[in-house]
Amino acid sequence: MASSKSTDDYPLKAWQRRSSIDGRRPNMSMSRIALVGKTGSGKSSSANTILGRDAFRSGVSGYSVTRECSKETGEVGGREVTIVDTPGLFDTSLSEETVKREIAKCVNMSAPGPHAIIVVIKVGTFTEEDRSAVKKVEEIFGKDARKYTMILFTHGDKVKGGIEKCVEEAGEDLKLILNTFGNRYHIFNNMKTNDRTQVCELFEKIDDMVADNNGDFYSNYTYQKVSKMLEERESMLKEVYEKKLQEEVEALKSKYDKALCALLAENLTLKGAEKEGRNRQRERTLKRRDNHIQETKRFYDGLKNRTRYVVEQVPGTEDFDDIVGRYPETLSLKWN
Repeated sequence: MASSKSTDDYPLKAWQRRSSIDGRRPNMSMSRIALVGKTGSGKSSSANTILGRDAFRSGVSGYSVTRECSKETGEVGGREVTIVDTPGLFDTSLSEETVKREIAKCVNMSAPGPHAIIVVIKVGTFTEEDRSAVKKVEEIFGKDARKYTMILFTHGDKVKGGIEKCVEEAGEDLKLILNTFGNRYHIFNNMKTNDRTQVCELFEKIDDMVADNNGDFYSNYTYQKVSKMLEERESMLKEVYEKKLQEEVEALKSKYDKALCALLAENLTLKGAEKEGRNRQRERTLKRRDNHIQETKRFYDGLKNRTRYVVEQVPGTEDFDDIVGRYPETLSLKWN
């Protein structure tokens, strides 16, 4: 596993893979992909093409629809695919602080590390913004990230004669970038999301890249530290939810036990139809108690199932204890 800094403090679990059919390309059961690129490059559209559905909001004409880092998961070609879509790195409407926060979320969402970092570039003129976006890969993910990076050209419908010809005729700047990333590239026509061949071929290239990296996803000291932090925060949040669940269940039991005791005491003095009426009322009260307790448990079970999603939204620099203390029950709704 690639690492810019060796550490024994944050050991990663071994990635379990099915053995490769051809002995080289890993037969992946899961792929994590991080998409980066300038505003309007087609990141969200490409993510939708990969997943085969409108999972991310996409736009046209350079308007950056993706303003927050987001993650979606789906099944593609028999594997579980998780895509992290990043906001436009050069969106002028986003402050530098906001972009940094979103980058931190990107690392959280792609932990324990991406199998592929894909730089999305609109086919045609290679701009200064594209050049800067490429440089951002190392700034965001670390020095060794280039080994796990490839270029994805979009607007394949405008290409005549094949992408290979375009690459041959490209300027020296683009050729240099491609060389930096091991001449790994692919092209999408996002107008044809039904063309699954282009998606399958992308994953073949990703698998080849993973094989070149000893079958491992990308990681470094930052990812290892973030993975440990996320696990600790998840555990803490689940404990908070479990404690609040027990408190609320006990409160409900106490409330209904008082009502049931009152009905039972009153029932001792009644006879005939009145006694039967109180018995029916007691049965209804028992049913209400059980329903309320069941719904409370369902609610908190739902919160516990979403703890990973919640902790990914909070950068490591923010006080998670304070956030949990202020609104623990609404955390999953806050970032829904």
